[in-house]
This record gives sequence, structure tokens and C-alpha cells, in this order.
Amino acid sequence: MNNPAEPAARTTDLSTRSSLTDYGDIARAAGLRRIFTQTEEIPREGAPAIRRAVTTAVIRNPWAGTGTDEDLQPETRRVAPLLAKLISDRLLDALGGADQVEAFGKAALVGTAGELEHAGALIHTPYFGNLLREALGGTSIICFVDGRADAGELLRVPMWHKTAAATRDYYQTIEANLADAPHPGEIAVLAAASTGPRPFARIGDRATDRPVTSEILKEIVL
Repeated sequence: MNNPAEPAARTTDLSTRSSLTDYGDIARAAGLRRIFTQTEEIPREGAPAIRRAVTTAVIRNPWAGTGTDEDLQPETRRVAPLLAKLISDRLLDALGGADQVEAFGKAALVGTAGELEHAGALIHTPYFGNLLREALGGTSIICFVDGRADAGELLRVPMWHKTAAATRDYYQTIEANLADAPHPGEIAVLAAASTGPRPFARIGDRATDRPVTSEILKEIVL
């Protein structure tokens, strides 16, 4: 039975709606406590600065107090698309649109009152990953990190190229300061994006590597 104080649920088309302003209904449905974006720029000689951003959404854990036999799918289908929308809109706004994004990654930290699978349920399914990838114009599998943690973590979110994951120049991380999240009954869901590679990438790539096997161990000079 609905709580009379709660607005009645209704079907809403979010596919073309911005969530940057007037997103109270989305926040309420997702159990959102706060959302914030951290940005940075890395200058380069003779080239535009690389811009990087990470957006963090902190939500109430929808599975708090449930056991390890709880079916996670219903809440995953309900909540994960809302997080993908909130986060991707802010990354695109910070970096200037999908055409500017070259690398991406994702992460989730569940508070200590939850289990690791709760973090995975929000980022390791198509209800989040597919929507984030589509919004940022990517085709690669999205690299990730997840875990359980107290509030106050300094989390390094990995990224790689959004359409060519094997391109080593784009292997990078961005630091997210989670000073106030997640609380024990919360989950922090993050996604990161970059407009370029590491600023001084020069370790080569699979296209330029010579074949390397354990045979090289027979030629080691000490």
C-alpha cells in the first residue's frame, strides 16, 4: 500500500530529458543522498589539455538488511538505469559531450552493512553498463573496480579507451575523494571519463610489441 505522503509512481520518458536540473523525482526513486562531479585538467605542450571527470552518486542501499539469498534483479532493473542517467548526464556536461570522451571506467563501493554483490548488482549488469556505454558513445567493455568500504576512501577509478580497450596509451586512473560516503547502509556508484590518453604515454602498444614468451627468461642479464 502506498504511503499517502509519497507521490504516486508514474511512467516517465527519461531518454531525452536532462537530469541536470529538476531531478527530484529521479533522486527520490533512486534513494539518492548526494551526487557530485570532480574534474581535473592535465596540460600538454602543443596540444589541448586533457580533461577528466568522475561523478559519484550516493544512494541508500536498496538491499540493506536482506540475506545472501535475496533476488537482486528487481531493484537492479529499477535503480541502475536511473544511476546511469544521472551519472552520464553529468560526465557529458563536464567534458563537453560524447564526442569529446575517449576513455571511460566505472566503480562501486558498498557500505559495511551491505555485501559486495550489492555493488556489483548496480554496475555489472546491462541496466547500468549498457546505458553508460551508449551515452558516452563507447563500444568497449567498461573497466571497473568494486569493494566494501567505510566512508573516507580515496578511490582510484580505472579507465581505458571507449572503443579500443587494448590501446595502452589510454590505461589511466582518476582519484575520487569519498570523504562522506558510503555510510554503512549506502552504496556509492561512480563513473569516470577522459578526453585523452595519459599525458606522456610512450610504452608502446600491442601493434608495436615484439613477441614475448617465457623464452626471454633464458636471456636475463643480472
